[in-house]
Amino acid sequence: MQPELSSRIESDDSTAGPVLLLFSTAVVWLFIGSIFGLVAALKFNFPDWLGTIPSLTFGRIRPAHLNTVIYGWASLALGGVYVWLTARLCRTEIRWKNLLYISAIIWNIAVLYGTIEILIGNSMGQEWLEFPKATAYMITVAAICFSLSILQTFRKRNVEHIYISLWYILASALWFPLLYFLAYLPIYKGVTQAASNWWYAHNVLTVWFTPAGLAAAYYFIPKVIGRPIHSYYLSLIGFWTFALFYNWNGIHHLVGGPLPTWLISVSIIASVLMFIPVIAVAINHHLTMVGHFSKLKYSPTLRFVVFGAVSYTAVSFQGSLEAIRTQSEITHFTHYTIGHAHLGLYAFVTMILFGSIYYIMPRIIRWEWPNPSLIKVHFWLVAAGIILYVISMNLGGFIQGLYMNDASRPFMDSVELTKPYLFARSIGGSLMLLGQLVFIYLFSLMLFRKGVYRIMPPWSETTAEVTSE
Repeated sequence: MQPELSSRIESDDSTAGPVLLLFSTAVVWLFIGSIFGLVAALKFNFPDWLGTIPSLTFGRIRPAHLNTVIYGWASLALGGVYVWLTARLCRTEIRWKNLLYISAIIWNIAVLYGTIEILIGNSMGQEWLEFPKATAYMITVAAICFSLSILQTFRKRNVEHIYISLWYILASALWFPLLYFLAYLPIYKGVTQAASNWWYAHNVLTVWFTPAGLAAAYYFIPKVIGRPIHSYYLSLIGFWTFALFYNWNGIHHLVGGPLPTWLISVSIIASVLMFIPVIAVAINHHLTMVGHFSKLKYSPTLRFVVFGAVSYTAVSFQGSLEAIRTQSEITHFTHYTIGHAHLGLYAFVTMILFGSIYYIMPRIIRWEWPNPSLIKVHFWLVAAGIILYVISMNLGGFIQGLYMNDASRPFMDSVELTKPYLFARSIGGSLMLLGQLVFIYLFSLMLFRKGVYRIMPPWSETTAEVTSE
């Protein structure tokens, strides 16, 4: 066996236990969070539905959906991707593996406890920071354990060159525990609490979710098509301008609020400057793919990851424009913001996580995905669902904002006009849930090694199949 191939197998085997634990629990939270999300969406169409059950009122079910999806599904899934990628890119075995098990267990207990507290009415009342403080302390400890393992693996690496994906992973490992700890310090009151809230809410995208999506895209696109990234220097420009500008963006959510004008202006300028790293990443990904788009037909990983990479460009452009005062005045307190959030966390981050899991799982459990047709069904259901969701929320939200700013129109007009868009949102959400049920079914088959034993990937026409026991 070639030394490089042997090294990959050793790396994959060393990560199998923690990655399976992280992916499996992430999938459970994906199911729970999706049910919460669908219930919240349907309440816009049927406001009285489940209204007599306090735990299932909109004010509790919506933050329960947000927190189970971001801290349950997305965080645990990206944790698994980080562990696997770090070992692969460092060409070594994962180090301090027990810390990863401890991290995953504490993290899951924290999300379970925090979700129950939200449902019984003990939310902290700040967006993205609804979990009670006990949960925050547990997640901070879990994040530190996770980061220590990643950093120790990097320290023991067997390569000199640090690939761009590792830059993003190391940034996350260093920044996220500090960010989460600082956000929960009991020192913010009044206006500073609002500023710290949105500083955190935007920076958790900066240091946790966006780096995960970009690290995976930079690894899987060249890997699947079999060619190097178009320009390594361009990827470094993208990383450093991303690190420089992105952490200032959060305060643009408070345009018109009681904060110093200079502070909001700096945030708006930094948001517009985000065009630089986003364009750098978009050019790099696109020129890497040129001549290889036909491979989207055959590789589910490439299909999901490219969809996510394109969505990253779209959501970033949209975010920069939303930061400008004239647009913020129209869209900020409307459904447009909901569409923007789902374009980022679902169309970008979640789609890339799906693609990453499709690539990683066969390599850690030595079992190919069963039923290629269902993988296509998964992709088209969630892709159609999120496109319908984002278009309906963006279009309906923009018109809603114009109505709300028109003093001659009664407020209820801005509510009535959104009904068809909210109905479309519920259909989009239902399609996404159906696609996720297909994914959960496929993941369960993989986890228990059901279906047929395959020598080649199932999407290959030359697949050789042997009936399993």
